[in-house]
Amino acid sequence: MMNSSFQKVLDELMPQQHFDCASVAVIDLKNKKIEKAHWGANDTTLYDLASLTKPLTLASCFHQNPELYHNEKLLLLLNHRAGLPVGGRLSRDGWKDQILAYPIQEQSLDTYSDYSALRLQLEIEAEFKKPLYEIVSLFWELGLVHWRDIKNPFLCPITGRRHGNSIQGEVHDDNAFVLKEKLSHAGLFSNIDALAQTILNLFEQTQCQDHLGKAFAELEDSRRFVLGWDRVENPEKSLAGEGASLQTFGHLGFTGTSFWCDLQKQKGWVLLANATQSFWFERSGLRELRRELGAQAWKS
Repeated sequence: MMNSSFQKVLDELMPQQHFDCASVAVIDLKNKKIEKAHWGANDTTLYDLASLTKPLTLASCFHQNPELYHNEKLLLLLNHRAGLPVGGRLSRDGWKDQILAYPIQEQSLDTYSDYSALRLQLEIEAEFKKPLYEIVSLFWELGLVHWRDIKNPFLCPITGRRHGNSIQGEVHDDNAFVLKEKLSHAGLFSNIDALAQTILNLFEQTQCQDHLGKAFAELEDSRRFVLGWDRVENPEKSLAGEGASLQTFGHLGFTGTSFWCDLQKQKGWVLLANATQSFWFERSGLRELRRELGAQAWKS
């Protein structure tokens, strides 16, 4: 079902952006309904989810296998408090040895880290003796795919340039591109329907609401991450949009993607975009778009 209020926001704000594709959906968790809107895209458009890959792999692994996280080190990695470097260039030959060599040491502050996400992937795979994507993809919809499995790259909007060529149907993240493996920090693509339905599946097929409700009740104010999800710390300034409660969790992706869900309102919303199409460093238009769509989602 198309959402006219979302369409109005897209029609007003997208002409001012330096990118040309966006899809948005609001998810009614209670009634299991999805409403959506597009700009320069359609239901088949495949977007690079960027760091939305992290909650779709690592956070969902927790919700499917919470007993695994009795190991405190895994929780530190999940919540970006393990002291690993933020990130850097990785080599295809030695990246696993490099990531495994870092000590896990609890930090007083959360430090968002791609390396932490990759280390947690390696720890999970060692525990289960099989690839991470096999463990966590049971609730994924068919339209949610790894970039190496995309059959038609022209379904994907351009997300930038690499070595003088347009990035289309390839992951934007350089490490994910070089390593060419199924990784926890980046690499998933999706159309709007598949991602919205996957989020519904997560709520229906796991106990994520119970897990997050308990985690929010026990959360220290100084913590930014909760069970691998980002959270709303200041509803008036959050990119989740005005109207979100303090029980709102989600994640952002570098390519312009967003997902937020409010446990109190039993509602979520998703933005997929190619915000890195022309350049990445000017984000003011994207920030306005995220906030306006979020505010509309919480009102609708």
